Amino acid sequence: MTQRSLGVVGCGTAGPALALFAARAGFDVTLYERVVDPGPVGAGIVVQPTGQAVLARLGLLDHVMARGARIDRLLAESGRRRVVDLDYGLLGSGVFGLGLHRGALFEALFDAVAREPRIQLACGVDVVAAPAGPDGRRVVVDATGARHGHHDMVVVADGAASVLRGADALEKRVDVYPWGALWFVAEVDAWSHEATLYQALRGTQRMFGMLPTGLGPLSKGTNANRQLISVFWSIAERAVADWQQRPLSEWKAEAMTLAPVAEPLLDQINDHSDLLFSRYYDVRMPRHHADGVIFIGDAAHAMSPQLGQGCNLALFDAMVLADYFRAMPDQLDRAAAAYHRDRRHHLRYYQWATRMLTPYFQSDSRVRGWLRDRFMGLLCRLPWVRGQMIRSMAGIKRGILRRSLSLNELHDPGV
Repeated sequence: MTQRSLGVVGCGTAGPALALFAARAGFDVTLYERVVDPGPVGAGIVVQPTGQAVLARLGLLDHVMARGARIDRLLAESGRRRVVDLDYGLLGSGVFGLGLHRGALFEALFDAVAREPRIQLACGVDVVAAPAGPDGRRVVVDATGARHGHHDMVVVADGAASVLRGADALEKRVDVYPWGALWFVAEVDAWSHEATLYQALRGTQRMFGMLPTGLGPLSKGTNANRQLISVFWSIAERAVADWQQRPLSEWKAEAMTLAPVAEPLLDQINDHSDLLFSRYYDVRMPRHHADGVIFIGDAAHAMSPQLGQGCNLALFDAMVLADYFRAMPDQLDRAAAAYHRDRRHHLRYYQWATRMLTPYFQSDSRVRGWLRDRFMGLLCRLPWVRGQMIRSMAGIKRGILRRSLSLNELHDPGV
């Protein structure tokens, strides 16, 4: 093939994964990151079977597994009612989620990028536009007005709050969810809800979650003998300022009424600033690509984390797009269009499902909370519905009636 150059914007999850796949397929890649010295940040995520398959193809799964915690079950309770109880094992004995500190995933990807000779890492470059140059190839423009590179394709993976998405003429709708979450990462010697993502609910306005998160990033210097538990508290963004003014002891007491098991985790929180607020976006782009540019990951389809799919969809985006680039190296715009056709059902299903489900867990609606508590647990007991919910959790659904991705396909997707 003619030597091709890719510019990839964003060094979160989709960006470095795409850069690695593309470089290994023979492309020259420049990976742009606005942070001068990027490092591991964030709290817990769940790497679903889809994400695990991508990391396996990158040769990173064993490293990530060693830092994570196996998740076999999602359990959500509202008082004495079991609202959701889903077990990955119904899909097969080797199927599970992986609770992981987001920083541990970043380290695995970033270290692999640093070792890849075909990837040039350009940190401290805050990309704000990617116009076409005189020769028709794309350049990237940073916040100072400086221009970088001449790329046959620019892949935008700069996250849910993408700056480039606003600079491009592609149709889009971006909404900010009124509800988000406060996060804290605690350390424990042992945990009573091992291998379980546990959520304690009260209506749609109170949710306290605990996710086993493994050992965390190596560079954080976490105690190798202690497990991390990511704690999250649902809260409306408008209520954060008032929460910060409340005595911390009052909030802890409220959290304890939902989840008494959380006491050793709450004891590690000493100040309001120990918890960080995460804002959630709902991004809709009917078309993810234009001549010479394509959006992937949260930049293209950010959603509420209620189904735990964000990083997994981003990783899968990167793998599938790189496969099309490899198959059509001299027709990258055609490859981008083929990628979009390939991904549309998978992505639309999770955007729809997340948009429908989120208000039953995070909203001001009392009716939705009542309906959830009385009927969702019953639905979970119906074999067909239960199977669909578990497949949705695992990340393999492509529509309500469409055939799901098979577990074998995850490890040999092809194009």
